[in-house]
Amino acid sequence: MFDDSYYQLMARYNQWMNAKLYGVCAEIPDRDRKKDAGAFFESIHGTLNHLLFGDLAWMGRFEDRPSKHKIGNEIHSDFDELRVAREKKDLEIIDWANGLSKEWLKTPFTYRSGIDGTTRCIPAWILVTHMFNHQTHHRGQLTTLIKQLGYDPGVSDIPWMPEFEG
Repeated sequence: MFDDSYYQLMARYNQWMNAKLYGVCAEIPDRDRKKDAGAFFESIHGTLNHLLFGDLAWMGRFEDRPSKHKIGNEIHSDFDELRVAREKKDLEIIDWANGLSKEWLKTPFTYRSGIDGTTRCIPAWILVTHMFNHQTHHRGQLTTLIKQLGYDPGVSDIPWMPEFEG
């Protein structure tokens, strides 16, 4: 089923990868970050916004503080503001993951989808796993967009996290 330390690892991985990718993206001119590259959320900037949107939506559900944002809407048009919001949310996710209990993770969780309006009831651990999988999925798209512009996002594998060096 799951090991609750998995979520703590994924929260740290999320923060590490976001910091790496924002560092690379800061080198990319704003016009190139915002250029439609044919990606699902059009551009690097659009994908960064969507990653934050997903975390705001899921964490809002998990903490019973619904997000006011709608899928596809831009949260921050300014890169620096987006980066600050990302860094803040990553710290919140780490703190939240450190407080997860096996009991809560096993509990059925009911939520209403913002995509199709369907109400679903699924064990919390599945939805938490989805949140972290969603992050990884869209960061994969982001690394492709970054590489297409000639920038190197570096290694993105968990064993290369600084905590596992040496």
